[in-house]
Amino acid sequence: MEITFTNVKVNKMESGDYMSNNHTRIRPHRLIRDGMVLQRNTRVKIWGWAPAEEVIIVRFQGDTFRTNANRDGEWMVSFNTGDAGGLYEMVIENGDGTERIVVRNILLGDVWVCSGQSNMAVSMNMVRNLYEEEIARADYDAIRHFLVMPRCDFATPQKDLDTGTWISADSQHVVNFSAVGFFFAKKLYEEYHVPIGLINASMGGAPAEAFISEESLSAFPKYLDWAKKLSDKSFMEAIIKDDQEHAKKWYQYVNQHDTGIPENSLPCYDTEYDASDWPTINVPSRWVDEGLGDFNGVVWYRKEFDIPASILGKPAKLFLGHVVDEDTTYINGKQVGSIASQYAPRIYDIPDGVLKEGKNIIVVRVISPNSKGGFYAGKPYCLKIGDQVIDLSGKWQYMIGVKHEKMRKLFWDLTQPLGLYNGMIAPLINYAIKGVIWYQGETNSERPADYEELFKTLIRDWRVKWGQGDFPFLYVQLPNYDSRYGNGADNWPVIREAQRKTLELPATGMAVTLDVGEWNDIHPRNKKDVGIRLALFAQKIAYGDNSVVASGPLYKSAERAGNRIKLFFDYTGSGLMAKDGDRLEYFEIAGEDKKFIRANAAIEGDCVVVWSDEVMEPVYVRYAWDDNPEGANLYNLEGLPASPFTTE
Repeated sequence: MEITFTNVKVNKMESGDYMSNNHTRIRPHRLIRDGMVLQRNTRVKIWGWAPAEEVIIVRFQGDTFRTNANRDGEWMVSFNTGDAGGLYEMVIENGDGTERIVVRNILLGDVWVCSGQSNMAVSMNMVRNLYEEEIARADYDAIRHFLVMPRCDFATPQKDLDTGTWISADSQHVVNFSAVGFFFAKKLYEEYHVPIGLINASMGGAPAEAFISEESLSAFPKYLDWAKKLSDKSFMEAIIKDDQEHAKKWYQYVNQHDTGIPENSLPCYDTEYDASDWPTINVPSRWVDEGLGDFNGVVWYRKEFDIPASILGKPAKLFLGHVVDEDTTYINGKQVGSIASQYAPRIYDIPDGVLKEGKNIIVVRVISPNSKGGFYAGKPYCLKIGDQVIDLSGKWQYMIGVKHEKMRKLFWDLTQPLGLYNGMIAPLINYAIKGVIWYQGETNSERPADYEELFKTLIRDWRVKWGQGDFPFLYVQLPNYDSRYGNGADNWPVIREAQRKTLELPATGMAVTLDVGEWNDIHPRNKKDVGIRLALFAQKIAYGDNSVVASGPLYKSAERAGNRIKLFFDYTGSGLMAKDGDRLEYFEIAGEDKKFIRANAAIEGDCVVVWSDEVMEPVYVRYAWDDNPEGANLYNLEGLPASPFTTE
């Protein structure tokens, strides 16, 4: 029996699934499929399962490798790969030749694991409005992506993946790539012309401890003890069932008591509904800030707008910013979209025939189970019809549908300690890689004190598990976020400082993104600069290009000179500068009491001198120490921002 994949380019393939073929006794690991990228110039493993003692033969590039499945039915061969190139085929067969699997379109190149939480998971499709041109022009058969679907296990490290396919970066499939991963790979491919394989194993909302193995998690008993409790399926199922019942009752109450959808009369989104007595409210805003009260439940929003006949018949798209937390949106009585997450942008294509000449009505049902309901400020609220834009921000009408108690925070198994390591990372560790890119930390900001040790433990853990030494581990420092003018909070700065101090580990690099975040969006859309900055560190660490300035200034040391403190930096590049002005902003200084106040700061060569007439005996300095330090402007001349830091 011979099993083959469709012999076409990987970016158009629709491979047969030999893993689900009940007649096949040989089963390679899920990663070993058409279009895979094998790590070049290293020793790779090819492995899978077969009947116990079955002879397995692997043929690749003219070489033949033979082994036997062990008593547990596991088999593995390893061999050295050569220089970058392709396309190649691999044949996997049993000893008597009765079963034969052909894996096609293989490339030798560099393989990078992309991991972390949602900002790594964000796909090109989710930010396509920013990158329409990049998507349309994508034609990179040598950049390939394998998506590991979210999965957790608290008892056993898994050996294989349930699903997954290698795809290449053409205009049709690049929308499914990690956006950060794509721009990272594109930069490296254009620089070195070496095929790049991305294995995307990320999960939104996941803390660092979810990605750490049981052995290493033993250093954090509170996390390991909880994971062990979750390994009892009956215990976890009881939690999930109780949560489901709680959520079900919450939504039942809301739906039954919502005056906007009465049982025996017109719903308020109907075009015949009389809303003349509805008061007005500003959009965007949170309803608590508009004087409606601090409650959870449902508020209906309504707005009338006119459309001239001259623009009808053209493609129409509704931009409704971000809604907290859930929306169902109607235009002229017809539902045009619904999303149940406050983090997803509302961009709805309007079907033909929905809009009409003259008066149109948009109605939005906003459900907020446990947040401050309403609309994010600073986002687009408009209707685009062809080249015309109809602004929808400003005064809307509203009606409170129902007030209800806050829904409790629900348990989420995919974000618990150990689970993602066992479910998503453990199945990958036999696959040879070049390194890891990582974007995570937002979830750990709720308890930032232990993040430094968690993060360092994770990196050490993965390096031990992969057994490839100190491979490059490149990560993103958290960007600016939250209150536009800073709110004095210190959770995100603590995470950023932990990330900066993780550079103590060998072969690590940190992309500073303090200037590409969005104060009103935990998922900033600019993934291009993030990917490129990670690639700069890859050029330096993974590819040995010491001419590359990979980072903005990184704090190195400090010395006191009278009532001033002089700061020294790495990665000053061609020199330091105050971006967009002559004055350095967001430096603070403190004495022994650690009471920080805003300070003067000036560039002197490759150093920064900080002082204040109010602190005559300074001891400490910190920079950009806020969730959103708007105006922090220390850069090098290469245009890369300095990392926040504290000298404490």
